[in-house]
Amino acid sequence: MSTQHSPETSVIIRAFNEERWLPEVLTALERQVYRDFEVLLVDSGSVDRTRDIATARGARIVRLRPEDFTFGHSLNVGIRGARGRFMAIVSAHAIPADEHWLEKLIAPLRDDAVAMVYGGQRGHAISKFAECRDFERLFPDVAHEVEPDKPFANNANSAVTKALWEQHAFDEGLPGLEDIEWAKYWTKQGRKVVYEPAACVIHVHTETWSQVRRRYHREGMAARWVGIRILRHIPSEIWREVSWGLHDLWLAARAGRLLALTESILRFRYEKLRGTVSGIVDSRGIANPARRAEMFFQTGFPAVVVHGPHRAKLEERAVPSLKPGEVLVRVSHVGICGTDLEILEGTLGYYRSGMANYPIVPGHESSGTIVAAGPRVTEFSENDRVVVECIQGCGECPACARDEAIRCRERREVGVVGQDGAYAAYLVARARHVHRVPEGISLAQAALTEPLAVVIKGLRRLGATGATSSGRRCAVVGAGPIGQLAARVLRLWGHAVTAIDQDRRRLSLLNGIAETSESLVGIDSYDWIVEATGDQRVLTELLERSATGATLLLLGLPYSAQVFSFESIVSFDRTVVGSVGSSGADFEQALATLPLIDTAPFLQASFPLAQFEQAWQEFRSRAALKVMLKADDLAT
Repeated sequence: MSTQHSPETSVIIRAFNEERWLPEVLTALERQVYRDFEVLLVDSGSVDRTRDIATARGARIVRLRPEDFTFGHSLNVGIRGARGRFMAIVSAHAIPADEHWLEKLIAPLRDDAVAMVYGGQRGHAISKFAECRDFERLFPDVAHEVEPDKPFANNANSAVTKALWEQHAFDEGLPGLEDIEWAKYWTKQGRKVVYEPAACVIHVHTETWSQVRRRYHREGMAARWVGIRILRHIPSEIWREVSWGLHDLWLAARAGRLLALTESILRFRYEKLRGTVSGIVDSRGIANPARRAEMFFQTGFPAVVVHGPHRAKLEERAVPSLKPGEVLVRVSHVGICGTDLEILEGTLGYYRSGMANYPIVPGHESSGTIVAAGPRVTEFSENDRVVVECIQGCGECPACARDEAIRCRERREVGVVGQDGAYAAYLVARARHVHRVPEGISLAQAALTEPLAVVIKGLRRLGATGATSSGRRCAVVGAGPIGQLAARVLRLWGHAVTAIDQDRRRLSLLNGIAETSESLVGIDSYDWIVEATGDQRVLTELLERSATGATLLLLGLPYSAQVFSFESIVSFDRTVVGSVGSSGADFEQALATLPLIDTAPFLQASFPLAQFEQAWQEFRSRAALKVMLKADDLAT
């Protein structure tokens, strides 16, 4: 791409969460034979990698607040900052079809009589069949000049001269069709608008049916506003979609795909017609800011939602608006925990007691990157790598002042009680519960911060606060993730550790770190015992057989009700300590501890978010020590 100070052409790309297709668009631009151009990306508050991708490829970035977006406004802002004589406009999901696209698009503008050029469009292989046929109808193979009484243009692939734009900018009040309004204006002034099919792009749409309907709804509203569609045009709109639908079915039959495509063809025609007609009828709603936001921003993100016992599915959630003090985190990794499965199965006490309610997005062991910050957030910036505390207090009560959110009456638990978790592409968090991940720790490792913080808090309650000169004899019962972390931290802090489990594979992961045993024989020889199984029978045996004066730390959940005599505790001078959750200080200590322990055994199994059910099966099988979901396939 040209680095000249005054390029002949400025390529303006409008974008909102376009990381999927933007790299292909930029690659196509880099291959252009014509080189005298710059690239400006007008970003309307993307929370994915859109801006990072564009910056890395040499584009200049112009940013808009999402609430300020309209199609016309975004173009006007971009053109205002452009340096070229010609403005080539292309969608961030419209890929130039060949290396001559740009020269063919701007060539007609060298005729002073031409105000605007728009190029050809074809559908992508993954686009809906009926929409691909619409592209072929609207963008034929023959070049022509637009008739003044039938104005048309399309800013997914167009070009204008900046000098004429300075005289008449794009209409910022329209929810679409700002291109047709511009073409209509200049044809009435005697200028030409021409169509050049050889300047073609591959236009990718992967919308849901509701998004298709909303797109045509806002275009129907804009069409009435511009004056090219009014109520009396509705019968002709109906006839056109019916006839085009019948033609689509004929084309599908000729291709031998009628059975496979009939439903999609009919649904597309229905949603398009429903959206267009309702848009024409509802056109007065264009002045309503809330309706405008709904029309403009339809990009959602995937999240696993548990609706009740044994009812979970991947759904699309809307990107939320941030309140003061909140940040939006793009989730990288989230560890699967037994608590997640208890939520799914309806056995977690919070849900049986009514303290927590469905639906909920689970996931509390996560890492990610901040992509947006709400008002009054000063301590974090975009691209900060972070982890988020699970147990979050109100921040105002005496318990929160002591960093003891577990005691807060207003506490929430991410992915468990009162706040959606990280089985999703994005996670909203209060900035005061967010911790920056130090350099040298990968985001996969950082997803272990929460369980490690739980272990550190428990060991602190046990009496272990760090490296010591007088090590204790410690037994860790259970070599699952919590037990493995506990054994590693105790050994790091100078204690003699024996790990006890019946799973030889998991015990083998502690070779060189701890002694190992497959039974509780000799359990009466340890000063500290960490119970990390949650098995009631194991707990009963430990209460009966541990040494006089021993201290038991209970980290395993859940423990069922049991009947026993406290005499086994009192008469043998034993201490039983329960611990759950962690504090902000524990998170900081966990982040400092992660580089000092071997985390490789925890990072051997990961699944894409969409494969959450397979990941749960892997977790239940115990084949891997830790199973993680990767919400972001590009995470490192």
